[in-house]
Amino acid sequence: MDFDYNWFTFLVRWLHVLSGVMWIGLLWYFNFVQIPTMPKIPDEHKPGVTKHIAPQALFWFRWAAMSTLGWGILLALMNNYFSDSIIIGLGSGVAKHAAIGLGMWLGTIMWFNVWFVIWPNQKIALGLVEASADEKKKAGRTAMLFSRFNTMSSIPMLYAMVAAQNVY
Repeated sequence: MDFDYNWFTFLVRWLHVLSGVMWIGLLWYFNFVQIPTMPKIPDEHKPGVTKHIAPQALFWFRWAAMSTLGWGILLALMNNYFSDSIIIGLGSGVAKHAAIGLGMWLGTIMWFNVWFVIWPNQKIALGLVEASADEKKKAGRTAMLFSRFNTMSSIPMLYAMVAAQNVY
């Protein structure tokens, strides 16, 4: 069987979208379900979330972010728009590259937040790293604020990614 570049490109795009759906789905779960619901949960039941559900969801959240970024970079390289998209289409004036570049930058910032702000602070807030009660509270708030930033950033990021598929 011969190597089919178009099929491989389709597979990479599909993996990128699938990873993105998992990442943004979990992001929205945290911000629209878990965070607002936690204050309503009786204290004796909270460890069910903080010790079991949240660490597992954060595992998939982090790696979905990594997978989305990785497949997206590979896809951009395979389709020869990576460099122009990084400079938001300024090199060519191609609207598709500007749109996908905006989405790529937002996604990269969001990925950075996940790995270097949200996850380190969640480890503290969930007690996976030893810390005082005040440190846990501060870390939880920091993680929540950056998660909210990512939630709001996901809307223009998704718009830019979809728009890039519809401009020429």
